[in-house]
Amino acid sequence: MIRKPLILTAALCSTIAVSSTVTAQEVTEIDLIMPTPRSNLFYPLVVGEALGYFKDEGVKVNLLPSATTVPYVSFLSNGNADIAMLDGPQTYQAVDAGTTLKVIYEAQQTAPEGVVTSDNLDVNGIEDLVGTTVGLVTDRDRATLAMTLNHVGHSLDDVDMVVLGDGGPTLANALKKEQVTAIAGALPDWIALQANGLTLLDITPKEMAETPANSFVVLEDKIEEMGDLYEGFLRAWSKGAYVTSVDEEVIASMMAEAVPEEWQNPEFGQNYLDGAMPLNYPVTERFGELRPDSWEKVQAEMIRVDELSENHDVSSFLEPRFITAANDFDKGKVENDVAEWRKNNM
Repeated sequence: MIRKPLILTAALCSTIAVSSTVTAQEVTEIDLIMPTPRSNLFYPLVVGEALGYFKDEGVKVNLLPSATTVPYVSFLSNGNADIAMLDGPQTYQAVDAGTTLKVIYEAQQTAPEGVVTSDNLDVNGIEDLVGTTVGLVTDRDRATLAMTLNHVGHSLDDVDMVVLGDGGPTLANALKKEQVTAIAGALPDWIALQANGLTLLDITPKEMAETPANSFVVLEDKIEEMGDLYEGFLRAWSKGAYVTSVDEEVIASMMAEAVPEEWQNPEFGQNYLDGAMPLNYPVTERFGELRPDSWEKVQAEMIRVDELSENHDVSSFLEPRFITAANDFDKGKVENDVAEWRKNNM
């Protein structure tokens, strides 16, 4: 892939509403593929862009289309993506297939995936799904359902499954008409269901949430070539995530401007953002920290449901070298930048 550096003019830089002046510099595009376009679900990207942090690092993020049936890891392998955001099962499936990848940062350390039902249905736990039909938002949610059932001693053989797609009305009708007893999906799907008038009951075992959810993954042989860019990207993302603890109203304002389609109903937009905030703020002391024990838990679950052919050494694909750089920023300056943005934009 041929990279075309983008040169920022001084006039363009002067439009960035942050407390410091961003000087003209060479900016390189990083091609990223993740589960959604710019969205409340991954607001650190938008916040980091609004405050100029990615440009400060010489990075421009080019988001590749997320609506694809092609596994995200294939975008890494064929050179179309520099970074892919993968969940735990996707990462292990790639490792199991022999892809030489490295996990460099846990963007979400709490899983947004799970299984929910409507409070109008006679379903109180995972055990009640046995012998029924369960909806999958996409086929990728099959692994989530398999591991969830395994927690109560059952498997996919004990249920019927149907892929419903990610349309809110379609998902809601399937539950309202009792075509399915529950739906395996993730936070955006739960928000869509609530927007369509459903009150939900989360029946996902609590242990399922304590796993790496969405992590940044790269090919091993690209690290030396792009290491500095990866550091800058991750530091800018960390700064955006840190704003969670600084001013949630500023984040809401930024997101309403950046993704107005998610804020046509302000209550929907706020609920979506409220659900995303605990996912994007780390449970560890440092942003993006890699947790081998948590990855081992994911692997054990996948082996139990026959999703892996063998046990893998987590140290073979966890690469912690970028975590120190990702956390090397002045939190006080971020707080000042946020205050300045509020002053100029709210």
